[in-house]
This record gives sequence, C-alpha cells and structure tokens, in this order.
Amino acid sequence: MAHFRKSNSSPTPIFVNNNNSIPNATAAPMKKPSGPKFELTPEQVADIQEAFALFDKEGTGSISTKELKIAMRALGFEPKKEEIKKMISEISKDNSGLLTYKDFLHLVTQKMADKDSKEEILKAFRLFDEDNTGKISFANLRSVAVELGENIADEEIQEMINEADKDGDGEINEEEFLHIMKKTSLY
Repeated sequence: MAHFRKSNSSPTPIFVNNNNSIPNATAAPMKKPSGPKFELTPEQVADIQEAFALFDKEGTGSISTKELKIAMRALGFEPKKEEIKKMISEISKDNSGLLTYKDFLHLVTQKMADKDSKEEILKAFRLFDEDNTGKISFANLRSVAVELGENIADEEIQEMINEADKDGDGEINEEEFLHIMKKTSLY
C-alpha cells in the first residue's frame, strides 16, 4: 500500500477499466468544517479501489458492512467497533447492510482527513513543547508568546493551561491538547 499524504495539486480523475464493479471515481477534495483542504492522491484512490475490489468478489459494486472493518484495516486504519457502527449509521440509511464504492470512498476519505488533522495538531503540540517533555508547561507557553511578540499576561497563560489541563497536573499533555484543539475547531 502507498503511504497516504496530502496533495497540493488539483484533483485528478481516476478511471478503473479493469473491474466493472467499481464505478468511475474522481479524487475530489473532502469538505471539512475548517482547517486545511484534504485531497486524495491518485495512489490513495488506487489503494481504496483495490481494497474495495477485494471484498466485491461478485462485482456488484457494493460490499457488506461486516467487511468494512477488514477493508479499513487493509488501508492501515484500526477502527473500533463503535466507530464502525457510527460510520455505517451515517452512510447506510436504507439498512441494507451494503456499502457502495461511493459510500466506501467517502468513509475512507473522511478517515484520512481526520488522521491528517490529528497529525497537524500533534506537530503544533511539538512546537509548543520546546523542552521535549511530552507536556506543555507554563514556561513553554510563555516562551512561545514572547517569540511571537504576543503580550499575554501570566494570568491569561495560566487560564489557558487550566482550561486544557484535565488531569490537574498543571501541564497540557498530547491528549489534552488534541481535545482542546478539536473543541475550538481550529483543526
């Protein structure tokens, strides 16, 4: 399987002519509420088509919702049971137990966009964690504010930490940072 990555190029049409069960697909950008635009590369679309085709053995253009978890794993994801149920409920409105290629492409693209967003948030976390402790301290936030030329009062910095610090240790770990960033819709 190819490594998944963001593409800065415009969407490229991808046509499958070796398997009639998969309709023509276009690597179109997925709309996210905010944050960077996510587009599939031709390699990513090919990987998704390949995973779908593995489970569409009869060439019907659909796969069983039971096979969704296995297909997602083939693409490098480890979805939990609850996550699979949520995905299916969002897509399979007719309760047929089947997903079309279009449905599958939508689910996988959304999953890839979410994964990419998490990686971006963690990059930001590492920028704040200047001393590489795995946590963002008061001193880390103060230092970043000074570097950026921001005049933020110590009380405001402490409020930021208190808002994100769920375990009460006075610092912000990766999990807390992910939670607060997603809550603020910055990513």
